[in-house]
Amino acid sequence: LLARSQYCNPGLKVLSSRTEAPNRSFLTHSTYTTDTKSREENKKTIESLYRLSVDVKKIRRLKEWVLLQEVAYVQEVAGILQEMGADEPAVANILERCPEAILRSPAEINAQRALWQLVCQNEKQLIKLIEQFPESFFTTGYHENQKANILFFQELGLKNNIITRFLTSAPNIFCSPVEKNKKVIETLQRNYLSLGGSDANMKVWILKLLSQNPFILLNTSTAIQENLEFLQKSDFSDQEVLQLLSKLKGFIFQLTPTTMQKSMLFSKNVFKCSDQELKELVLKCPALLYYSVPILEERLGGLLKEGISIAQIRETPMVLELTTQIVQYRIKKLSALGYNVKSGSLESLNGTKKDFEVNYGKIQSKKERPMFNPVAPLNTQD
Repeated sequence: LLARSQYCNPGLKVLSSRTEAPNRSFLTHSTYTTDTKSREENKKTIESLYRLSVDVKKIRRLKEWVLLQEVAYVQEVAGILQEMGADEPAVANILERCPEAILRSPAEINAQRALWQLVCQNEKQLIKLIEQFPESFFTTGYHENQKANILFFQELGLKNNIITRFLTSAPNIFCSPVEKNKKVIETLQRNYLSLGGSDANMKVWILKLLSQNPFILLNTSTAIQENLEFLQKSDFSDQEVLQLLSKLKGFIFQLTPTTMQKSMLFSKNVFKCSDQELKELVLKCPALLYYSVPILEERLGGLLKEGISIAQIRETPMVLELTTQIVQYRIKKLSALGYNVKSGSLESLNGTKKDFEVNYGKIQSKKERPMFNPVAPLNTQD
């Protein structure tokens, strides 16, 4: 969910627009031609790329449509990157990873450069970000929206390093008009207070929520309101709703009342529990609310295949947060130590990779511990 979704459409004008590239991950609605039969590669572009030691074969294999465009700015783009501090290998790497960059005019790139400098400490940091996330940087459309949103986030209190993370991992949230993002934030603030949150903690809560999941801003204020009302109608108290929001890191806003209702009904039937017991299970394991029925079915089936009972899963529902592959791997490792998950607690399976390794280490050391105390005094008769 923190992976990048669709990029902004910069709406560049091109000379030909017969068909769209079938495999591009950039410029979702651009109309560059990919008719390789009727078009020839731009020789000037090819020669310029070779002079920069760019692997043209790689571009030809992955995004040949870029090489077919009649207008390209290879030397100009390379010059701007070098001016910012990129050496020749870095320039070549950027253009190989994001060949669409050469279709950007110098004016567009310099405008984007000025925007990112609003949150970057210096050009050294900027060029480092471009090397790591070239596609995000060369998404150069909607400059007015981008600038307004950057300034809004700064006014909101987000640190520049968080905003740069947004620019690289969620660039599309900057495409929306700033008024739309403001409305979403206002909806969150209003609901936080109505659910019992305090004015003193509201700013910290909002900033933490955004830092964990900036994609909240892609939702509408209406959708957010509907989801919160669904939880309240499901007999979760205001405090419990706030608890769920914090545990789910805002991902709850990417659901719908219908999907949440289906997941809760599935869990209720599987665990054969009352409404109150179901609510307690959801508070203990919000995954029961967040994951869709097919995902819950698959993970439940994987656990049952390993000989784990429904009663065990109900006791430790957090195990459903793990994929079937992770569960199988962890069971195999624990079994090698003689630990039987069928008869023991599932707590040892839970948690992050780091949590599991800690638990595994404790079980391993306990098994290897000698049966006698080596520092105990010997019996004189012995």
